[in-house]
Amino acid sequence: MKHFLNTADWTRPELQAMLDDARALKAKPFGDALKNKTIALLFLNNSLRTRTSFDVGARQLGGHAVVLSPSGGMWPLEFEEGARMDGEAEEHVKEAAKVLSRYCDMIGVRAFPKFQDWQEDRKDKILSAFAKYADVPVINMETITHPCQELAHILALQERFEREGRGPLDGKKYVLTWTYHPKPLNTAVANSALMIAAKFGMAVTLLCPSKDYILDERYIAQAEKYSADNGQALTISHDIEEAYRGADVVYAKSWGALPFFGNWAEEKPIRDQYKHFIVDEKKMALTNSALVSHCLPMRRNVKMTDAVFDSASCVAYEEAENRLHVQKAIMKALIR
Repeated sequence: MKHFLNTADWTRPELQAMLDDARALKAKPFGDALKNKTIALLFLNNSLRTRTSFDVGARQLGGHAVVLSPSGGMWPLEFEEGARMDGEAEEHVKEAAKVLSRYCDMIGVRAFPKFQDWQEDRKDKILSAFAKYADVPVINMETITHPCQELAHILALQERFEREGRGPLDGKKYVLTWTYHPKPLNTAVANSALMIAAKFGMAVTLLCPSKDYILDERYIAQAEKYSADNGQALTISHDIEEAYRGADVVYAKSWGALPFFGNWAEEKPIRDQYKHFIVDEKKMALTNSALVSHCLPMRRNVKMTDAVFDSASCVAYEEAENRLHVQKAIMKALIR
């Protein structure tokens, strides 16, 4: 039995096989690959695209999705080993995972960090606990990484580059740029984008305001390894013009500074200095007619200007649509 927790657990050929299947499912959305199969979708955080795409995807392939959340009929769960459960939690993850495994054929988990202590949050305890105790495949629907978004993103790039005759992704300059947001956000999409772009052979530049915004060393190391495997090198830059110049892809995302994790009052005045990291027409003019995207939701004219987001170069809607198709491919791959 194999889970889908992180793309690092899967080879590039295995992931490409899922992407190829996703293309086939996009061309022919309905089938019976999940006939009489059920997936439990546990949402410990809000969702629009993930919840809808998994539910619709399961139904399109003949399956059924059961959506669960603490605010919608699920007991509060305990995740600590050996915990004395005299607080809010009514049920331990051990029991929840075992029982759901007897009802369902797969379990999807969405659980963001608590934004209090990165050394604890980086352990990804909730996802790890479900993977440990479940007797069926577990899918990461976003925790401290977002592997489903990774595949949707890569598929959108592959499709557009192919359609425009721009060749394969290998060797293309890919810029993952931090953008301003009035709140400290999860690093999941940034971690995932960094890894998948490097894994698929792109020349990756991580653009962020200062060393405080460099991502967790594990994902930096993973991206460096993938880059080396593909004859590339990971670049970390704090120079906006240098990073954008000649880029083939610009991916915009905001995330919280790890040294200030849990200390928002200290980070805010630092963050507020960097509103100029917005993706705008002037920066995009420096690129090699780059494609641009964002995982959504996105604050317009804060992270990216209307002119850029609504341009023909933006593949954000294609990426969002591809969530449906790649997740069907993931479920198919796990249910075999």
